[in-house]
Amino acid sequence: MTTVNVKSEIDNLKRIMLHRPGRELQNLVPEYLEEMLFDDIPYLDVAQTEHDFFAHTLRECGVEVVYITDLVKQSIVNDDVKCMLIDEYIAEAGNYNTLESSVLKDYLLGQSTNRLVNMLIGGIRKNELSLSDYPLVKEYIDRDYPYIAPPIPNMYFSRDAFAFVGNGVIINKMSTHQRARETLFAKYIFSYNPEYKDIPQFYDRNAQYSIEGGDVLVLSDNVLAIGISQRTQYEAILLLAHKLLRNSNFKTILAIDIPKGRASMHLDTVFTMVGHNVFTIHDSGKQEFTTQLITMGANNNLHTQQIVGQLDVILGDVLNLDNVTLIKCGGNDPVDASREQWSDGANTLAVAPNEVIVYSRNTVTNELLNQHGIKTHKIPCSELSRGRGGPRCMSMPIIRIK
Repeated sequence: MTTVNVKSEIDNLKRIMLHRPGRELQNLVPEYLEEMLFDDIPYLDVAQTEHDFFAHTLRECGVEVVYITDLVKQSIVNDDVKCMLIDEYIAEAGNYNTLESSVLKDYLLGQSTNRLVNMLIGGIRKNELSLSDYPLVKEYIDRDYPYIAPPIPNMYFSRDAFAFVGNGVIINKMSTHQRARETLFAKYIFSYNPEYKDIPQFYDRNAQYSIEGGDVLVLSDNVLAIGISQRTQYEAILLLAHKLLRNSNFKTILAIDIPKGRASMHLDTVFTMVGHNVFTIHDSGKQEFTTQLITMGANNNLHTQQIVGQLDVILGDVLNLDNVTLIKCGGNDPVDASREQWSDGANTLAVAPNEVIVYSRNTVTNELLNQHGIKTHKIPCSELSRGRGGPRCMSMPIIRIK
């Protein structure tokens, strides 16, 4: 079995990466929710119980679950790597002066690897630094901000910071400063982790344009769909295409322009693949989609073709399918559709063809999936869903096999 193999959204899932929510959720405060990209504060104990049920469901389906924190810890292979990670983290966590950076670095270097990784994700409150030990940073401590280093509460949406495609990885440039440190952990995993350091990399976290993993769908072994969204720029897709189409088996990228808004922040909140020719979709009232079909032309130049049409027709043409079924999130009732889109009814995670994990609360959509012959594994989500992301958002497949 190869280290990385993701050539479809629906092939049999064998290994997946998650992040179990931790103290970063306990470090959320109402005054900074918008800055942290949250609408509410999840109750950590229940969120962890729900997430553990998610992981248990995956294991019951025969999937090996690995956690990103373990991959990061395995990547800190010596003190030099630990020091580099801390230096980069401090540079990106806040606007510290030289003395403050030195004090924070000294504090972090003194932590065990396990505590360090949890602290980098969870954030550091003011009262965690003793003023008696660090009297010269009292001015910084007294500033009107609750953190020495802010938490990274979006980490449990492990789909976004990087994306496995084919036998390689896209290390993403996040669209917001708040989430940028998530890709720092990806940098160290794919530079130093013994198992993952040598896989091909198709994008760089320091690129000019933003792209996030929720916008990347692997439709087949040679076709990617990527959303032009609130979080992913078309220019990033073109940059990715230049490298990916030359250095992998992918031949086509379908760039799909989707509405720019909170309810449709990524392509996988608009539609996901549940079977060879079956997809969930959020009916936003937009009957036609504008797409760019990107291929590699002569002399290694990109060729783009604009296509405007209904999504089922476009997908059928690109994937050579005789027919495509679109299952509407919430069905035809606008109230149900709006409610279940808000709780990610269209955001499914396939563990096999025609077999998906879904949030239990989306009852209308789940019943429609069952009516179309799709087996559903329902997981609780009263707290997890407060972060505005579903089962696909919370997971990153590493290995799928036919």
